[in-house]
Parts: sequence; C-alpha cells; structure tokens
Amino acid sequence: MSVKASVSISDQQDAFARKLVEDGRYASLSAVVQRGIELLREETELKDAERAALRQLVEDRMKGEFLTMEESDRQIAAMIEANRKAYGL
Repeated sequence: MSVKASVSISDQQDAFARKLVEDGRYASLSAVVQRGIELLREETELKDAERAALRQLVEDRMKGEFLTMEESDRQIAAMIEANRKAYGL
C-alpha cells in the first residue's frame, strides 16, 4: 500500500536526489525518499537494539556481586603485575 505525502526538502537535497535518478541509481524521486526513510528505520532499529542490549547488560551486572574499592584495586594491581612479568618488565 502506498500513501501520498508532501514533503519539503532543501535545494541541495533536491539536486542530489535528482542526480541519483538521472544516474539511474533510482527509478524516481519517490524511490530515493523511500530508500532514505528505510535507511533511517534500519538505523533507528539498530540503535534501539544496541540500547536494549546495553540496558540488559547493566541490569545483569547490577544483580551480580560488587567488589569493594580495595578489592578492585588489588585485582587491578595483580593484573598489572602479571602483565609486567609476562612482558619481562
């Protein structure tokens, strides 16, 4: 199903879209606009999925055990020391 809509675009956007049609990359100005909207939809869905995954990761981590600052510092110092030894420093 198609819906007719009226949109305003800048002169630069119009020239670019018309050039895409002239070059044969798209069949019409409508096809250019439809592709642009599809790209925005895909980008939005990807960002939404990334945000949801990050939110889930934070929630999962918050349910886990927390380290004290002292224990965290000790573990970091141990990792640094292990890396120094591994590289012969």
